[in-house]
Amino acid sequence: MLTAALILSSGFAFAQPKVIAHRGFWKTGGSAQNSIASLVKADSIGCYGSEFDVWLSKDDVPVVNHDPIFKGRIMQKSTSKKLAKVKLDNGEPLPTLKAYLEKALEHPNIELILELKSHNTPERETQAAEIIIEMVKKYGLENRIQYIAFSLHATKEFIRLAPAGTPVYYLNGELSPKQLKEIGCAGLDYNLGVIRKNPGWIKEAHDLGLKVNVWTVNKEKDMEWLIAQGADFITTNEPVMLQELIKKSSNNK
Repeated sequence: MLTAALILSSGFAFAQPKVIAHRGFWKTGGSAQNSIASLVKADSIGCYGSEFDVWLSKDDVPVVNHDPIFKGRIMQKSTSKKLAKVKLDNGEPLPTLKAYLEKALEHPNIELILELKSHNTPERETQAAEIIIEMVKKYGLENRIQYIAFSLHATKEFIRLAPAGTPVYYLNGELSPKQLKEIGCAGLDYNLGVIRKNPGWIKEAHDLGLKVNVWTVNKEKDMEWLIAQGADFITTNEPVMLQELIKKSSNNK
C-alpha cells in the first residue's frame, strides 16, 4: 500500500491522523459553529478534538465566536452582557469561554483546541492569553487544552505563559518547522495550501519531533493525501467523512 511504502521510505512509523472538528461538529442537526452543542456533538461521534475561537470582550470576558463582527456586534468593542443576547443559528446564546469549559468538564474524552483570534493590539492579546490560561487552570483542564493562533505575538505569549508542555501551534504558515521549533511550538498547524506547496515540511517536522496539523480539509482526495503523508491531525468541517476514510485506510494496511 502507498501508506506503508511511505512509512518504509521515510523511516518514520506514524499512526493514523486524529480528527479535529473545525468549530466543533456543526454540520448536523441542532448544532451551529462554535456552539456548545457543536462541542457535545464532536464528542458524540468520537472526534479527538473540537476547535473553537475566542475573543476578549470589551469588559475582559472571553467569548467563543469566529467572526470579528457577528450579527451586528463587534466582539472586541461589545460588553459580554450585550454579546450574551446574540443568538447562534441553533438558538443558543453566544457562549462565554466559561460556559464552554464547564460543558467540557462533562465530556472528558475530547481535546480542546482553542484559537485566540488576532486582537487590535499585542497588549490585548497578552491580556487575553493571561485570562484564558487562568480560567483553564481554574477548571482543571490544563491537560486537555491546546492553543493556536495566527498572531505570532499571541503564539509566543501562550508558549511563555502556559504550563510547560502545553501544546502551542502557529497558524499563519510562513515559518518553517525549524523556526517553529526554535520558538517553542509543539508543531505546525497550517492551511492545506501551505502544506501542498511544502509537502516536505511534514517529514521535516517529524524529524524535529514536532507534530503536524492541517486545516481546513473537507475534500476526500485531500484527506486521503494527508493520511498517506502522515499528518498527525486533520481539522475538518466533515469529521464523519474523515473518520470513515481513516478507518478504510487502517483496514487496507
